[in-house]
Amino acid sequence: MDTTNIARLLGPFIQLDEMRLAAISKYIDLLIKWDARINLTAIRAPEEIVQRHFGESLFAAQHILAGRPVKTAIDLGSGAGFPGVPFALLAPEVEITLIESNQKKSTFLKELIYVLGLRNVGVFSGRAESYSQSADLVTLRAVEKFGEVLSLALSLVSPNGRLALLVGTSQIDLARSLLPEVQWQEPVAIPSGHSRVLLVGTKMVKVE
Repeated sequence: MDTTNIARLLGPFIQLDEMRLAAISKYIDLLIKWDARINLTAIRAPEEIVQRHFGESLFAAQHILAGRPVKTAIDLGSGAGFPGVPFALLAPEVEITLIESNQKKSTFLKELIYVLGLRNVGVFSGRAESYSQSADLVTLRAVEKFGEVLSLALSLVSPNGRLALLVGTSQIDLARSLLPEVQWQEPVAIPSGHSRVLLVGTKMVKVE
């Protein structure tokens, strides 16, 4: 897809420079190529990929970065790279780890990082339970067994770090009830018309 169309489709979400638009164009080409062999996304139309995947991810990244600084981030269950890789494109100063246990998907992510020349992104090709580090920010989007993964995601957040969820409005109450120790901000509606929100919370340090 050409960069002019990408810019138009991303208009409601974010404004990007030509370099980032060109990177997204390469990303889409590689995603469609790989998706013919392995199931990376249920969304097939390039226009919908731009708005649902890139628009949502970049809108969230822009909002998160407008808050306090982020030095390290983890994208848990990265899949086809959303929102971690768009976040990396927007914030090259942030060191990002994509955790993806599916070997075929993690191989795709490694090729994607190489093709886009991203030096601030790495892939952990294993289960999150085996990952020993934490980060200022942990992102979670469109994962199976959402309720079970939440506590695992929080365990990867550094003290006073943030957990950012890209979820449907129906999942807000579940997240709040399962993680009452998190100081949640008000959810931010994503301009997609799909009842999706960005829900960000801070991991509070327990005072003994």
